[in-house]
Amino acid sequence: MTVPVDAGRRRIEELLEEHEEQILGRWFEIAGTMSGGHVDRGGAAVPFGEIYRALRRSLTGSEGGSDLRGLLAELSRSRARHGFTPSETASVVFGLKEAVYEIVEADGTPEALRGFIWFSRLVDEHGLFTFETYAAARERIIADQAEQLLELSTPVVKLWEGIVAVPLVGTLDSARTQVVMEKLLQTLVETGSEHAVIDITGVPAVDTQVAQHLLKTVMAARLMGAECVISGIRPQIAHTIVTLGIEFGDIVTKASLADALVHALRQSGVEFAEARSPRIAVRTEAG
Repeated sequence: MTVPVDAGRRRIEELLEEHEEQILGRWFEIAGTMSGGHVDRGGAAVPFGEIYRALRRSLTGSEGGSDLRGLLAELSRSRARHGFTPSETASVVFGLKEAVYEIVEADGTPEALRGFIWFSRLVDEHGLFTFETYAAARERIIADQAEQLLELSTPVVKLWEGIVAVPLVGTLDSARTQVVMEKLLQTLVETGSEHAVIDITGVPAVDTQVAQHLLKTVMAARLMGAECVISGIRPQIAHTIVTLGIEFGDIVTKASLADALVHALRQSGVEFAEARSPRIAVRTEAG
């Protein structure tokens, strides 16, 4: 005798209603086992009751489907933020099948067994949705962290009144150049500076691509009314630039940050005079 799918589905719905407390308790135990006993670590609590009731509403055709997807999506994002693995996250959903099967097995009717096949496929769909949402959330977190690292690795500092500097360390690529441009231009606006020093002492190598990135940054600053000096041109980098035939045009380059600062100060109208002591006295045109 073949049991109709509708009859099996109705029996599952009845069992979910009749044994809600028992299923929820068993589901929590199974999820904890699959997550190494840390189902709620780091404050990433799983709303078992809310998910369960949303699932039941979705089975009866009421407005529970969107609620269920929303709860599962938030679960995935929360567990991605708190360091759970993808398998630990998806296992929370898959664990519901085992909890429900124990009730189905105890019931033993053909309708319950047939209905469980349908229910199992449904849970698998939600488990895959949870896994995919977790992956998307994790990618977003990684992208945000990479962006934050870029901002931290490209500080813009004020060296003198009207003079700012961008000390670059590490490889300079398109994404980082964009961050350098944005931070430099923003700082020029905020400080009203007319001179900028781009120090590449910490850049390991300069090739054609890096040179183009530097030129773009200088041109962007010029459009804002600021002149740039590139410092940190070490002998090996200078040799590479000449070998590659890279032209910096009328852009001023200096060997060190100190030399670049002196150049920028002079362009700003600061004069240097020797004092009686070995130290250097600095005076402006006004004084």
